[in-house]
Amino acid sequence: MEVEPSEEESSKTVANLLSDIAIKGPLPSSVAKLSGSSRGIPSEKDFHFYKNFNEFKTPIKEIDDKSKSLLERIGVSSQLWGKALEFPRNLDFDDLDAYDWLVNINDDVLEKLDASLDEFRVGRGEESGFQVVQGRKNRRGVTSGSEEAVRGVQVAVKPKPKVPFHIATIPRPQDEYKFIVNNSNQPFEHVWLQRSEDGSRFVHPLENHSFLDFVDRSTSNVTPVKPHPLESTPFMLVEDVKDLKKLAAKLKVADEFAVDLEHNQYRSFQGLTCLMQISTRSEDFVIDTLKLRIHVGPYLREAFKDSNKKKVMHGADRDIIWLQRDFGIYVCNLFDTGQASRVLKLERNSLEYLLHHFCGVTANKEYQNADWRLRPLPHEMLRY
Repeated sequence: MEVEPSEEESSKTVANLLSDIAIKGPLPSSVAKLSGSSRGIPSEKDFHFYKNFNEFKTPIKEIDDKSKSLLERIGVSSQLWGKALEFPRNLDFDDLDAYDWLVNINDDVLEKLDASLDEFRVGRGEESGFQVVQGRKNRRGVTSGSEEAVRGVQVAVKPKPKVPFHIATIPRPQDEYKFIVNNSNQPFEHVWLQRSEDGSRFVHPLENHSFLDFVDRSTSNVTPVKPHPLESTPFMLVEDVKDLKKLAAKLKVADEFAVDLEHNQYRSFQGLTCLMQISTRSEDFVIDTLKLRIHVGPYLREAFKDSNKKKVMHGADRDIIWLQRDFGIYVCNLFDTGQASRVLKLERNSLEYLLHHFCGVTANKEYQNADWRLRPLPHEMLRY
């Protein structure tokens, strides 16, 4: 008389079977080989550079065509899916929507595998009424599995950047806006300097401030004021000299303002400042420093070097260099929140942490590495 194995014994049998496949079968060597080969794939930055050479571009094109052909064959395999899931022909192969399509396919495969293993483990066949539910709700309109079974379920997805790190088709800003970039391999020289009264030498813009003593103002009775919501704060995109004059006039009467720069240096010898963000207590400004490059310094220089105005920046080491190099702007009376967080020995020193800790604002770093040369600026980048 044969004794049927218990559920526990069946589970052990399946576990041993899977273990044999994972350890003794061809899978480990194939995965190891694939992992080793993947180390030779260049990073995103190097990939764009290597594509300029035919020795790299030609085999990549062949791999691209072969991969697309395989994906199309997988998608139309109705025997595997029970229906056709054709690869979207209106998409470029490197489009992130194509990645979403492949993720959907992989999800279907894994869910089918999980369901089959569950069915096998408990020893139930089709006659037992075991229902295999597969697929997930698709964000892009690609049908996958049983939509009715997952209707109304919200899937957490990682947000994907809407603007790539580098856009090769953007014209060089110095050609588009007709300004000169100093690409000489020489030590930095201060620009827009004034001569001394006797005309014998140039005077550094902050030379007169070097004799001042720092006077710490009493802040014991000051109550911290959180910033107004973004939606209710007046905003101005400064793209012409007229608006730049208005901004300079408002900074002239301000006691303090915050500053941040967006810089681009990918495949650039020294890089260039693409945007300047200035915020007072009541207004926000974004200056297109590509269009107004030669005007930013003359209009804003006085406000930045005024020792009576406090300039608030975060991690300003590089920003100070860019301001001096691109606009001849020198900063006096700087409060660096990054350095302040270190003095206070806070848990973290990033701007993201400080915004959340003190202001209750969750920063979205989605566009931190976007190509800020892009014009016109999309709404999402301006909001960032």
